[in-house]
Amino acid sequence: MSPPVQLFRFKIQLSDVTRGKYEELDFRLAQHPSESGAFLLSRMFAYVLNVEPGLEFSSKGLAEPDEPCLSSKSDRGGLALWLEVGSPSARRLHKASKAAAQVKVYTYKNPEALLKEIASEGVHNSHKLEVYSLEPAFLSVLEEQLKKENNWSVMHDEGSLTVNIGEESFAGELKRHAVKV
Repeated sequence: MSPPVQLFRFKIQLSDVTRGKYEELDFRLAQHPSESGAFLLSRMFAYVLNVEPGLEFSSKGLAEPDEPCLSSKSDRGGLALWLEVGSPSARRLHKASKAAAQVKVYTYKNPEALLKEIASEGVHNSHKLEVYSLEPAFLSVLEEQLKKENNWSVMHDEGSLTVNIGEESFAGELKRHAVKV
């Protein structure tokens, strides 16, 4: 019998200076037994750093390989935004860039391997892809702080992330990587 899905609640006070977005967020994330803490936290950051009306997590989670991890619909039909987490294949990103106006990837793995695959596979509109990496050590420290109920403050300013949890503060980098065509 496999371990059960774990549910985490996040109450986040967001100060995204880069986007000029200041909000109080309250959402839940389910962690599949096969999902690492780094993947869960990367999904959380992808949501928080792109929050907008209509942004939704995949309805079936990791069980639906053809759906984006997170997405928002366009007013004219189709997808306005397709967000991936981890290290999606170039084939998946090719499909995403044909289906959505904007595609972003948030990885906690080696971004160079992902960028090399994108460049070598001829991904559609690869010059428009946005690839961001989160530091594994930063995510590891946050994973140790993870509880069923999380009241966090997240500040994002030009690639710098600061997470306040109670009296403690944790800093990390969100690095954007150029996709070479």
